Amino acid sequence: MTLIEHAAALFNLMLTPEHAAQFDQFAMDLADWNQRMNLTAITAPDEVMVKHFLDSLSLVKAIVPQPEQHLLDVGTGAGFPGLPLAMILPGLRVTLMEATAKKLAFIAHLIAEFGLKNADTLHARAEDAGQNPAHREHYDIVTARAVARLPILLEYLLPLTKVGGICIAMKGSTAHTELDDSQKALKVLGGKFQDLIDIQLPGIEDLHTLVVIEKIRPTPTDYPRKAGLPTKTPIG
Repeated sequence: MTLIEHAAALFNLMLTPEHAAQFDQFAMDLADWNQRMNLTAITAPDEVMVKHFLDSLSLVKAIVPQPEQHLLDVGTGAGFPGLPLAMILPGLRVTLMEATAKKLAFIAHLIAEFGLKNADTLHARAEDAGQNPAHREHYDIVTARAVARLPILLEYLLPLTKVGGICIAMKGSTAHTELDDSQKALKVLGGKFQDLIDIQLPGIEDLHTLVVIEKIRPTPTDYPRKAGLPTKTPIG
């Protein structure tokens, strides 16, 4: 099946031939740039389609479209999941945050190549952005993929999420256990569990799970802590 067929079957997304051409170009540029810098270990075309593109597009199962929504992708790497979402959802504003400047150069190249008016980049660490008034509790949706275990990840995501917004953690088979381990972090950081959405990607044995957390209270100003502390001493 093609990307268009998979997106329709899995997520009820009606991608256009123009979308498909952009994703093909994305895959080619990813392979090309990956020869010069370490963007991804996933390079085979079929794996890129499933593990990068379809994986990213799965977030539409958790996003309820609203006017002027702003999504922040924390630790976006080579642009996943934020850039595919910006490509197919022109009404969603997407900021792609990454601490590695070389990776942001690749993303900026694609934003320009595809003429995306709804996407921009941010060179920052989550611990710093979360204490910056320009970004703290600013975003309607904050997401991250494969950054850290959930009790740690919530300290990166929730300070950036506005009250009434959501954060979405992209997880695998450990999602339920990590959520159980995150109860104190949720209470401290102002979050509330909303949903677990299981997704079966084609050719992948393990379920992919979206952990959806609602921001119900402001995060105390002590959080996020300085770089390294959330990992060394997770809340809980």
